[in-house]
Amino acid sequence: MKKLVALLLSAIMVLSLAACGSTEAETTAAPAETTAAPAETTEAPATTEAPATTEAPATTEAPATTEAPATTEAPATEATTEAAEGVNLTILYEQDDSMINTYSVLAVNPEAPFVDADGKAVEGVELNTVGAAALINWLLSEEGEQAAAAYGYEQYGEYLFYLLDGAPVSTAEIPAATEETKQIRLSTTTSVNDSGLLGYLLPMFEEKYGYSVEVYSAGTGKAIANAKMGNADLILVHAKAQEEAFIADGFAYVIEGMETERLSFMYNFFVLCGPSEDPVGAKDCATVKDAFAKIAEQKAPFISRGDGSGTHTKELSLWPEALGITDDAASFADYVDWYTSANAGMGVCLTMAEEMHAYILSDKATFLTFRANNGQMD
Repeated sequence: MKKLVALLLSAIMVLSLAACGSTEAETTAAPAETTAAPAETTEAPATTEAPATTEAPATTEAPATTEAPATTEAPATEATTEAAEGVNLTILYEQDDSMINTYSVLAVNPEAPFVDADGKAVEGVELNTVGAAALINWLLSEEGEQAAAAYGYEQYGEYLFYLLDGAPVSTAEIPAATEETKQIRLSTTTSVNDSGLLGYLLPMFEEKYGYSVEVYSAGTGKAIANAKMGNADLILVHAKAQEEAFIADGFAYVIEGMETERLSFMYNFFVLCGPSEDPVGAKDCATVKDAFAKIAEQKAPFISRGDGSGTHTKELSLWPEALGITDDAASFADYVDWYTSANAGMGVCLTMAEEMHAYILSDKATFLTFRANNGQMD
């Protein structure tokens, strides 16, 4: 009996030990699985990095490059943005009814009473009337007008010039250049030159018809004076009163197929530009004339073309009459602490305004070119 009890006790002990061993084995195995789990979790981040392949933003920029073939919109916008970052001067006021800037082309009359800078008669002036008529007819043709209207969009993301409603359209046949008619002298305002418009248009005309256009670029007043001396075959300017005086004095004539000497065909806008901080609050004014009044009232630095150009003429019309500012230096002698008359072209004046944190009136096309070139003008 005692032996039987001993055997039973031994069996129970063996079974207990076996059960313990099995539990330990399972317990040991469990951690193993737990360790395996972290391993899976560790792989998960790897999967999370997969979206990193979604550095698709990089791909998102790629389309921008895809727009590049358009020459254009992508690069143009990028250029403008970069330029805006480097130039403090900005447009504060535009597209006011009094800010429309109209451009006209006029043929110089070969029978005009040409005079030199001292007002003395100039004899023996010879003009290229055939070449002048050819260029005018091309500028007013459907091809020329559409090219002018399209200019700027590809490079700046917006049009710089617009066609006037009812602008004359020429259907005249344009003769090819000959040795006698090849050289054409164009006297013009700085805005169509500094904005790049002429650099865009003239090569089309020259390549198609064989002419060579020599450009004299200055403010409208100087461009007209140059023509009065017999140094131009045609003028392209933007100051109505001065153009009408040019006609009244016998310096322009009606070319065949047209009804008038002054052929107005395109326009853009003058813009009031100034420091981005806009210390006088010009951009919040009800009209551009109110903005000019504030500039004068607060004696904020202002750069005037001061050169008799169309832009200068427009600027003079925007000051409060009580100030009495005209093109006569004596009229602004009391304002020279804030009013600077530069007697210079648009590009030079924009550079001055940028450096002096001053306000300035500009044609929009030249300002956008200035900004896109990061404040550099040729």
